[in-house]
Amino acid sequence: MSTSSSASEMLDGEFLGMRCRLIDLAASLDRIDRSDGAPPADPRMAQIRRGLEILAGDAPDRATRVQLVFSLPYEE
Repeated sequence: MSTSSSASEMLDGEFLGMRCRLIDLAASLDRIDRSDGAPPADPRMAQIRRGLEILAGDAPDRATRVQLVFSLPYEE
């Protein structure tokens, strides 16, 4: 007996939560756009844009790659 779920079952279970998080992110970006004095060249916005590009792609390991966008370089 297999305990893994099909992609369709996973989407059924995750869709509403994912939709909610995307709408929340869109609302945050809209608030930033409407605010005064938000510098367009802020490096944090560049990180967010890069994270969104990764999410929009089809390559595997999106979570790892997005996390690396926001991570500080590792020094031993």
